[in-house]
Amino acid sequence: MRLKFPLFTCVSFLLLSSCFGRFVVEKNSLKVASPDSLKGLHECAIGNFGVPQYGGTLVGSVFYPKSNQKACSNFQDVDLSFKTKPGGIPIFLLADRGDCYFTLKAWNAQNGGAAAILVADDRVEPLITMDTPEEEDARADYLQNITIPSALISKDLGDKIKKELSKGEMVSINLDWREALPHPDERVEYELWTNSNDECGPKCDSQLSFIRNFKGAAQILEQGGYTQFTPHYITWYCPEAFILSKQCKSQCINHGRYCAPDPEQDFSRGYDGKDVVEQNLRQACFFKVANESGKPWQWWDYVTDFSIRCPMKENKYTKECADKVIQSLGVDIKKIDECVGDTEADVENPILKAEQESQIGKGSRGDVTILPTLVVNNRQYRGKLDKGAVLKAICSGFEETTEPAICLTKDMETNECLYNNGGCWQDKAANITACRDTFRGRVCECPIVQGVKFTGDGYTHCEASGALRCEINNGGCWKGTKDGRTYSACIDDRTKGCKCPPGFKGDGDSCEDIDECKEKLACQCPECKCKNTWGSYECSCSSNALYIHEHDTCISKDASTEYSWSFVWVVFLGLAVAGVAGYALYKYRIRGNITDALMTFSSGIFPPRTEAYANSLGKKAVPRKNWGIPSIVVDHSIATFFAVSVHASYKIETALGA
Repeated sequence: MRLKFPLFTCVSFLLLSSCFGRFVVEKNSLKVASPDSLKGLHECAIGNFGVPQYGGTLVGSVFYPKSNQKACSNFQDVDLSFKTKPGGIPIFLLADRGDCYFTLKAWNAQNGGAAAILVADDRVEPLITMDTPEEEDARADYLQNITIPSALISKDLGDKIKKELSKGEMVSINLDWREALPHPDERVEYELWTNSNDECGPKCDSQLSFIRNFKGAAQILEQGGYTQFTPHYITWYCPEAFILSKQCKSQCINHGRYCAPDPEQDFSRGYDGKDVVEQNLRQACFFKVANESGKPWQWWDYVTDFSIRCPMKENKYTKECADKVIQSLGVDIKKIDECVGDTEADVENPILKAEQESQIGKGSRGDVTILPTLVVNNRQYRGKLDKGAVLKAICSGFEETTEPAICLTKDMETNECLYNNGGCWQDKAANITACRDTFRGRVCECPIVQGVKFTGDGYTHCEASGALRCEINNGGCWKGTKDGRTYSACIDDRTKGCKCPPGFKGDGDSCEDIDECKEKLACQCPECKCKNTWGSYECSCSSNALYIHEHDTCISKDASTEYSWSFVWVVFLGLAVAGVAGYALYKYRIRGNITDALMTFSSGIFPPRTEAYANSLGKKAVPRKNWGIPSIVVDHSIATFFAVSVHASYKIETALGA
């Protein structure tokens, strides 16, 4: 007898998450624009299928059909179509909940031409997340082809919309996903909860297809430092009462601590759940080792190559095959084996223990219960796991104006600056604009061009400021060239503003020549002749006369010559007189200084001979004339001779006892 997986799952594996899990419903904004009785903001739950327009908005008119109101049948069968003509208003189909899968309702609405589907709840309850069916569906292939966004609205709002539509009123709605994901800064942190199992049907196929298709974009973002990616793997534990059971032993490692469902949901054939856990652990360890080496983006290469080279269908889902892939990528196998550890030992594995703890929601993020699950900036992504859809979600997580170039391609968003310059300021002559394209739309922000900062409101006015501003379109100031001369109203040493140069008048944005002759601002002497020029003037005199600009006067050329020589002689004579007077003053001061110095010197060396001095020698003082230094010395040499003579006489008299 074959034991099916769902029974065992209900007993053990889902016990942890189902009983104690906290699931968060991700929502976006719904704004009713008309009629007035319904105007306002409402919440709606984002469906976990289709393509939500993360970072954008969608405006449409609501249509509620008279038949097939639950949208469980193809609308072509009831002869209904919602397709709009080019330029027309998109149609949002309103459908009632019940009787069929949410995904089938969306598929039928999309085939009917609807731009989005709103599902009205049939009971009064908090909003729930519309998910894809768990059971295998005969037409499961359509799930991956749903591209329109979907939303669940409350029963109350649905009833009000139906009431207004029954009156013939037009109900206009704006679906807004711009704030559905946080966008705090220039780096997006996102994680993918995935599985190495490739035998779980359409979900596994779409998951592997996404990883292969998204690998290139993911590695560009990661290598550029724009994102921080982390892969995660869901595991469950086996209840203690079942640890020794055959089921736990085949689906779990480390004595029931870490378990995964049987890949084929049949314990009698193929690989076991513990094989999946071991490969999940090996992928997690590969990321850890690659991340520590500074190359976390190699995880995408490993997972992609492993899915191609080691599929379950070819019985290559083994450690030996995984090691060959690891070796081909140049990663140390020993480090990965050390990280994996002994899966048969009764011990905890640090990597898988951390994974189980991460499954529990924190803050605004709920528990991870859906596989695969993408989390962007700690908020769970809802919608189709598709390269374009996921990239849009990641791009919406960047702070506006910090998005990388990959987010601003025409396939990702509409460049609003291409239409009427986005309503922003623009200088067509210099090809400068304040419009800056962003993933969410556009911003009007005065730019920085070649290091020159423009200031203003960005909508109606921007002007260059700071140093070098005149290099950019002349700082927005007036500039003109005529007759080989160029004048500008921009001044480099001013941070902003314009000023007309000398010879011009105006506000700086426009300047015109001043007629100095007409306005009598120059060349006003009787003999002067004035001629205005662009930006200046020319002044001349009658024949045989010379114009002196500094004095605004005319003088005769001959007179000017005589005047010039007279002036030279006066200057020369003045200099001569000044030289003689200076020399006389110099001689007088020198002679006076020498006299004072000699008198001071002699008075200290040759003291006068007094009676007290003679008595000290036992002699009588002999009066003499010219005893000492004369008070006036005519010449330095004479004074010197006289001082020496007196000193010699004094010495002789002392020696003779005079």
